[in-house]
Amino acid sequence: MPTILITGANRGLGLEFVRQYAKDGWRVLATVRDPLSGRAASDSGAEVYVADITDEASIRRLKASLAGTAIDVLLNNAGIYGENQEFGGIDVEGFLRVVRTNTVAPLKMAEAFADQLCGPKIIAALSSKMGSMADNTSGGAYAYRASKAALNMVIKGLSVDLAASGVIALALSPGWVRTDMGGPTAPLDAQTAVAGMRSVIGGATLKDNGKFLHYDGTELPW
Repeated sequence: MPTILITGANRGLGLEFVRQYAKDGWRVLATVRDPLSGRAASDSGAEVYVADITDEASIRRLKASLAGTAIDVLLNNAGIYGENQEFGGIDVEGFLRVVRTNTVAPLKMAEAFADQLCGPKIIAALSSKMGSMADNTSGGAYAYRASKAALNMVIKGLSVDLAASGVIALALSPGWVRTDMGGPTAPLDAQTAVAGMRSVIGGATLKDNGKFLHYDGTELPW
């Protein structure tokens, strides 16, 4: 039975990943920050672990809880959008919180679990087209854009540093999805976005290592 570790699995895309992978017979390990918020993931077939991935001690405890567990896919899904990101009103501490969650935490998770990867050995992280410098034509959203651009660089770095171990590192763009973050007017539903990203993950080979890929499999510009 293949195994996937998913962060931020209490709602939205993370929960949909849990549902789809569990339905297909995977062993799903899922993290949530609040134990009360993990019921939906548990009911969907996941083994739920309470962990704050922005806290190194919490990651170490998660690592200890999963000691000896072989993991096929590490999926860094957890992320936040943040507030007060427009020019002239940047909240510095809020900006750093977004970067810590969206960029540093996936890197620390990779450091913690790279040695437990087996099978396809995939580290995937949910990025965004908003992290593409080439695609930025509207400005604003400074913290979120910067965190996802930095996440893309983290993935590129992992693709180099872990290549000798056979690890495939992927930055994934889910598209604009109808979630709490994406809002009710987004054109894409979570089921379609997650199915697309699962297809990308499932079909990934070493030639895809270090790529920035949309949910439909197209490669995105940095």
